[in-house]
Amino acid sequence: MQVKPLGDRVVIKNVETEETTKSGIILTGAAKEKPQMAEVLAVGPGGNVDGKEIVMQVKVGQKVIYSKYAGTEVKLDGQELIIVRQNDILAVVE
Repeated sequence: MQVKPLGDRVVIKNVETEETTKSGIILTGAAKEKPQMAEVLAVGPGGNVDGKEIVMQVKVGQKVIYSKYAGTEVKLDGQELIIVRQNDILAVVE
């Protein structure tokens, strides 16, 4: 199943984080923070959103950093995805 976001929405999937710290300490599930880096899977068309003209600046395949509590989490075909607005994306990682 494909998800096609509307307006200024972007579909992202969290990038897996390492289970151990740089010093070799293994983190339990409760100790890990929610990752804020994700890969862009789909991008909406932009256009006129809430009376403003929105130009989409992210592209499919880019890695991005997004606001910690942003978006709506959905589960499709066994994948956990997050749908966020473009203004919830803080940076593109190159």
